[in-house]
Amino acid sequence: MLKILLVSKDNSSLSGLSSALSARSDIKLAESPSGEKALEMISQRAFDLVVADEDLGDMKALELSRRLLKINPMINCALVSDLSAEEFHEASEGLGIMAKLPKEPGAKDANELIKNLKQIMGLLV
Repeated sequence: MLKILLVSKDNSSLSGLSSALSARSDIKLAESPSGEKALEMISQRAFDLVVADEDLGDMKALELSRRLLKINPMINCALVSDLSAEEFHEASEGLGIMAKLPKEPGAKDANELIKNLKQIMGLLV
């Protein structure tokens, strides 16, 4: 069972992704309304993946990923961003971000994300 934490101040922005992930029997979803709450949750229990919306209200997704490294440098992280691929790479270099997601990601993005996560975790042959 994959444990995934969705972090967003606005439930609607990740709703397509959330719906697609929660429909899968191999995934257990948790949600956080802010970066600080997400950091608290991550320090208390293990997650295989954290997916963060670009603006979390109390911090940006890139700041959350920087702070995640201090708690668990092995945690997989995907961020929503409207930066170009080049700008995103520059801004996130060294943070170990596994994926950049588009605004309002949906089922296609969820399937690709889970496929990549399973590959990273050695769950796909």
